[in-house]
Amino acid sequence: MRIVFLFLTVITLISCENKTSFYFEIDSSNVISTSEPVAIDIDRIIAAGLNVEKPMVLVKESDGRSVEVPFQMDASGQKIWFVNSHDEGAGKYKYRIENGVPTIRQNTYLAEHKEKGNLQLTYEDKPLISYRYEMTYPPEGVDSIYGKSGYIHPITTLGGDTLTRIQPPDHYHHYGLWGPWTHTQIDGERVDFWNLGEGMGTVLFKSFENTASGNVFTSFTASQEHIDFKTQEQPQVALNETLQVRLWNLGRPDRYMFDYISTFSSPLENGILFEAYRYGGGIGLRFTERWKADNCTVLTSEGKDRSTADGSNARWCIVMGESSDSTGSSGILFLSHPDNRMHPEPMRIWPLDANGGRGDMFFEFCPIRHEEWKIEPGKKYGLKYRMIVFDGYLTVDEAESYWQSFAEQPKIGISNK
Repeated sequence: MRIVFLFLTVITLISCENKTSFYFEIDSSNVISTSEPVAIDIDRIIAAGLNVEKPMVLVKESDGRSVEVPFQMDASGQKIWFVNSHDEGAGKYKYRIENGVPTIRQNTYLAEHKEKGNLQLTYEDKPLISYRYEMTYPPEGVDSIYGKSGYIHPITTLGGDTLTRIQPPDHYHHYGLWGPWTHTQIDGERVDFWNLGEGMGTVLFKSFENTASGNVFTSFTASQEHIDFKTQEQPQVALNETLQVRLWNLGRPDRYMFDYISTFSSPLENGILFEAYRYGGGIGLRFTERWKADNCTVLTSEGKDRSTADGSNARWCIVMGESSDSTGSSGILFLSHPDNRMHPEPMRIWPLDANGGRGDMFFEFCPIRHEEWKIEPGKKYGLKYRMIVFDGYLTVDEAESYWQSFAEQPKIGISNK
């Protein structure tokens, strides 16, 4: 496995006439032309002598020109983020931060807002990712036990293709992009949070912790509860989950990127056991009904295709299918972070003859596919994923490059001169 590290090296700190500049360099010489989010700790900027309470400017030195670059502080107030856009033929990128009045205005193209029970992350007023926080009930005549909140649908490409599906008649419990645990044990009793029709459990939205929009990303953080209906007289919370979703502007008309980060813990006295099973947890995505065996492909980091990928492990996986107008293609690149359990991560991918031979498309990174996972009481656990949603095509080299930049954030070293 080839891993490329991006090194963020501080070149020097310069003070003159009461003006301090924080100089640094990103070495991406071994990464092909993909743009990656980069974070800098606020503490490092303060140590350089900048006043973070005053306006700051981030500048990139490119081809002998100084170009102002948008940046954004995260909700914690501990980091600033920007997107390092690659230049053709370049490998190293020089930046500086200094106090000053930005000339880049606050954007109007990245935003988040609530509409009819959905929190939408938008770009240029186009809803790209929608998180459902109110209940969605199944069609008339279907048991209301299939009702659910706390899932993502639709996921839409910049070109307007909807890639997700909810409540398909063959699996009413499928909800776009979501991640319930399937075969679990609570005090020796089997509880299923995935197959809603069994009435054992579910996952529901509880509250929003924060939302944010700026020049670089738009995001939300939601609290979700995994509710056990089976083992007690009254429903009990078996897992508390914090879900952070962050959509990045890559400055391209054909693709965008978003992160899906789940942190969870169990309040139960004896915790909970995730049994080894081919479904459960991680991220599961039911793709559009348009995609079947003859117009949808799979390619993994290990070279597996749709006929061989199920049950295998991968760092990344491209799922791509015919576009809605039948003239091109669209898809999603799924990235698993090296910190995830069982990384490279096992997958569940429906075979070519799925659902009576139609070959409908379902993808999942499933960290308990081959080995059970004991969740100890009160201990925090996490899973991190990144998805690149694209129109057109995405190459193997691009997929590898996106994974490399996700796998390892730039390292910071300081030298004072």
